[in-house]
Amino acid sequence: MPETRMEIERKFLIDRPDPAWLAAWPGSREAEIVQIYLTAQPGEEVRVRQWSEGGRSLYYHTTKRSVSAVSREEIERIVTPEEYEAFLSQADPAKVPLHKKRWLLPYRGQLLEIDLYPFWQDQAILEIELDAEDTPIDLPPQIKVRKEVTDDESYKNAALADRR
Repeated sequence: MPETRMEIERKFLIDRPDPAWLAAWPGSREAEIVQIYLTAQPGEEVRVRQWSEGGRSLYYHTTKRSVSAVSREEIERIVTPEEYEAFLSQADPAKVPLHKKRWLLPYRGQLLEIDLYPFWQDQAILEIELDAEDTPIDLPPQIKVRKEVTDDESYKNAALADRR
């Protein structure tokens, strides 16, 4: 059964953290992610994703619709490996598969998601899901924020996968 939820997030461009530092963070987890964007209706973003962690892989089909600059409706369901493979025939030819390493870091009651992309050597993206748009954000002092990119379309995953 698909899960529909409202998602409120903020996104930051940060200096790329050392993976050894991330691995040493208490309670951190590392996942390998491959996202394939599918052809979609205007105003929608549709993707399939392989999430691999600890030798296991899960597969997801996700549809996103923007509600505001920082919130969106997300419909996501787990799919079988066979369904995932079948969805690949609907891949958007204008987008490349997006590979990234995601680090999940618990910090003061929040979960930080840090995405390391192979095509960036000195920067990364930090995302944080919020309960409300005005929820205060508390980041570890070791994280060096370059700028907030929540409203910057060029830092969204779908834009990073764009072939153009």
